[in-house]
Amino acid sequence: MEGTAERPTRQEKEPATTEVTEVAPNVLRTQLPIQLPGLGHVNCYLLEDSKGVAVVDPGLPGPGSWRALVDRLKRAGYKPRHVHTVIVTHSHPDHFGGAGILRDRYGAEVIGHRRFRTWFDPSEDDTEVDEDGEPVGGAEPWGRPAPWRDDAVAGPPRSHRWRYRVAGTLMRRFVRTPRPTRRVDDAEIIALAGREWVSLHTPGHTEDHLCLFDPAEGVVLSGDHVLPTITPHISGLAAGADPLSEFFRSLDKVAALEGVRQVLPAHGHPFTDLAGRAASIRDHHEERLQQLRDHTAELGTATVEELSRRLFRRRSWGQMAESETYAHLEHLRLAGEVEARRERGALRYRLT
Repeated sequence: MEGTAERPTRQEKEPATTEVTEVAPNVLRTQLPIQLPGLGHVNCYLLEDSKGVAVVDPGLPGPGSWRALVDRLKRAGYKPRHVHTVIVTHSHPDHFGGAGILRDRYGAEVIGHRRFRTWFDPSEDDTEVDEDGEPVGGAEPWGRPAPWRDDAVAGPPRSHRWRYRVAGTLMRRFVRTPRPTRRVDDAEIIALAGREWVSLHTPGHTEDHLCLFDPAEGVVLSGDHVLPTITPHISGLAAGADPLSEFFRSLDKVAALEGVRQVLPAHGHPFTDLAGRAASIRDHHEERLQQLRDHTAELGTATVEELSRRLFRRRSWGQMAESETYAHLEHLRLAGEVEARRERGALRYRLT
């Protein structure tokens, strides 16, 4: 059990300010307000050059977030018409909100990874497949059966699902989708802030996650891949059989970058020790894996729901906790450490 000492406030939970600060040459940090579990802001970076400005992660969809984005641009000396490029690090809504408006109304180029796709735009569902014929989208499969329990459906709780259906309908009707005009792969060069940045595909948090590295100034735009005081959610519903292994490889990839002097995350404050923070995040997940080994040994055989309640506090119980627990269990199963058998409509895991 945890002690009674008060936990420090997570940086990522701090409310957005209206400040505009230069955090690297020609790179300004602004913050847009969001209200999501554990998050109070999203960092929206403005990258200045002779053509105007590029925007990284322009907040949530909706008029309030758009007004905040216009305000931050104004405080930096710009208007929306000065935005020539939008970079969306991944397909979660707090990162792509203003992209469609900036593309359609002001002619901005929208850059995302090749696998970028949102859950509310069905027109993107079958637009691209990979060489094996698999969809390349990064969105999670809401509405499909959750693989660990027959009576669970991927997505929000049943009591809230109607809200998401309504929200999806409204988004399709009123929100400009953030579909990229340019899709990039790993190791492509993108000209921003008067310099050349290297695209880094970093799957794990989402299949389509994209980081950018500026080797000239030693700057990394890390999105949600590496955050300063919280660990990103790793979903068992993500594309691929083992998203945790993908995440570990992506952490190793950014930790190996040479000459990094400044890390600019999507939430929380800029920091400097990318390799150290990546190692700390990996350690957290390794600890989770060991806890699962121990709990499975104690219980003999257990469902994902039972094990998730051993890993997470009561306030976090639910599908996100189960999804991350499932991702860790599947990582162990594919490594040959546990085996799974479906009994009475639920997967049950035991040590091999």
